[in-house]
Order: sequence, then C-alpha cells, then structure tokens
Amino acid sequence: MSCVKWSSTYRLSYCVFLQTGAFNRVGSSEVLHSNVRLVCATNRSPVVEVAEGRFREDLYYRLNVIPVKLPPLRERAGDIILLAKHILKQKSESNAKLFHRFSKEVENLFCNYDWPGNIRELQNVIENIVVINEGEVVELDMLPSSFGVNSAIPIKNSSSSQSAEQIQTNSLMGVHDIEPLWQVEKRAIESAIAVCDDNIPLAAAYLGVSASTIYRKIKGWS
Repeated sequence: MSCVKWSSTYRLSYCVFLQTGAFNRVGSSEVLHSNVRLVCATNRSPVVEVAEGRFREDLYYRLNVIPVKLPPLRERAGDIILLAKHILKQKSESNAKLFHRFSKEVENLFCNYDWPGNIRELQNVIENIVVINEGEVVELDMLPSSFGVNSAIPIKNSSSSQSAEQIQTNSLMGVHDIEPLWQVEKRAIESAIAVCDDNIPLAAAYLGVSASTIYRKIKGWS
C-alpha cells in the first residue's frame, strides 16, 4: 500500500508492468518482457481500503485476478491438529528431539484456542515446547507461560440447533409475517449506507457487493 506515496512516473511504470509484463532497465530505452506471477497478501479488506482512499483503485483491479481467501486458524478447527503434528515433527527433527504427538488435553486446548497469531503463533508455541522440554508426548505443563490459556474459547458448532427463544418466535409466525426478500435487502443496504455516513462505495465494500449494484438497486426502489 506504500505505492500511494510513489511519484506518478513510478506508479505508471509499475502498473504497466503488471498489465503487460514489459519494463525498461534503468537508463535504457530497450523494452524487455518478463513472465512472472505476482502473489500479494494482506490482512485487510482491499475493497474497503480502496473505498476509503487508502489504496489505488487501478492497482487493486490489476492485482485482483485470482483472489484467494485464507480463513484464520480459528475458523479451521479441523486443520489445527493436522498442522500442529506436522510442525511438531519438523521442529523435533531440526532440534534432535523425540516428540511425536500431543496429549489429548493439549489437543483439546489447541482446538478451542482462538489463535490470534494464526499459524505463526502455532509454530512459535510448538518450537518453544520442543526447544525447552524433553520427552515424546507434549503435555499441558510444557506449554510456554506466555501462551494464552485463559484466552481459549469454545469454537461454535455451525450445525448447532436454534435456541428455544428462536424456535418459539418462528412457531408464532404465520405466512403473512414473512417479509419479502427485497425489503430485507433494502433495509440492510440503507442501514449500511447510514452507518458509513452516506459513503455508498464504502457501504458496498462492507456488504460485499459493487457500488454499481447499490446504485442500481436504489434506482429500482424509486
């Protein structure tokens, strides 16, 4: 995102290279071509950054060819132990240790921990355990003192049943209480626009749709 501060010449050259693969060496007028694949990563929403003016829109559309969203570790409970075992094997081999598995208590804790530092935090925790301790099985008392045991939170099961209050509310509804989908959508869009101080591009970014979609729907309501 630092490209916002570049001179117009550098910005133009960079965008041309992304678009065509063509470039010039410094001090040369010869046009060269490169066949490269550019991979970018960010922990922010590029669409929101563009809407708020912190990232160049033309650069975003040149980069946004094949977007890949990688969910945080806390949303991939099924991968946590698989990744932890792989990291444990690597760290044990590189440090000439004998660790080869985790106790059930440690596995349960790992699966219910929020992992704010994602995989990097998981790597650091396991490396700390392997370097400082000896043994074959990772036990709870081997966890580093800095590990946020008290921050562990249960991961919600997406297939859990509705609450009794929800069930009761739904049972009292009749067909005449069902709200048309377009009205639900209209209310959601209007609320988003109001929260974003009438900034429609920003509201569209948070809603996950294009600004032109919002403008088209507003026109359809009038």
